Amino acid sequence: MKNMNNTETITTWILACKVEDIPENGGACVLLDGEQIAIYNFKKRGEWYATQNLCPHKQQMALSRGMIGSTGEEPKVACPFHKKTFSLKTGACLSGDDYEIKTYEVKVENNQVFVAL
Repeated sequence: MKNMNNTETITTWILACKVEDIPENGGACVLLDGEQIAIYNFKKRGEWYATQNLCPHKQQMALSRGMIGSTGEEPKVACPFHKKTFSLKTGACLSGDDYEIKTYEVKVENNQVFVAL
């Protein structure tokens, strides 16, 4: 992977959990490197995502408990408290507000879930 300066960046993959620790078509929170990370098993799409767990709207650690779904082809998560929705790919707020969340790459190997930090 190359960054904007055309130099290579190193991706550090951290073991987050086992596949069975994350509910199908839902999410769960893990603590990685001192940060709460929400991991989502979007079984209906056959995809995995990870974001910060903090909802920036009211500063609540809640996104892992949010509902996941899609707007067209865009996978999203909705905060369980205030229903602000965020892209699971880009972190952009899809509710028309000026918020965004961090997203992380996820890979699954040998029944283990890894997140790139």
